Amino acid sequence: MKKTNDGEPWEIVLVEDNPGDIGLVEEALTDSGISFNLKAITNGREAVEYLKRENGRGYLNPPDLIILDLNLPILGGLDVLREIKGDEKLEPIPVVILTTSEAERDIFNSYKLKANSYITKPVDFDEFVDIINNIKNYWLSIVKLPPKKYLVGS
Repeated sequence: MKKTNDGEPWEIVLVEDNPGDIGLVEEALTDSGISFNLKAITNGREAVEYLKRENGRGYLNPPDLIILDLNLPILGGLDVLREIKGDEKLEPIPVVILTTSEAERDIFNSYKLKANSYITKPVDFDEFVDIINNIKNYWLSIVKLPPKKYLVGS
């Protein structure tokens, strides 16, 4: 199983309210052979609390990657992205938008708010698994992510 350079599992936060999509992401990551911890959060407010470690909640190890849906209850994905990229502790963590929206305004606003990539969810199961594998290959195998020791508050 491929692990991070420091030998730890990949820490992935998935902000997604659809249980089926959560299961597909988890299944695709499991099948990919990487060692990972997946934290699935089903609404935007809880995601911000978790990532900012508010109200006694939060991660033990900072996430290596955040996969974010835009269509979320309580606090929308763009608002979550604004909170992430507006926080100096969280800003360096890559955020991949994975959503059903193909709206040009959502794409523009996501990049304006410093999303690292924007991907529209395919309807087809096999295509969805391919997308997750491509995310995994690119973000966890090809690119160099910020070392955790430089993340403030980690």
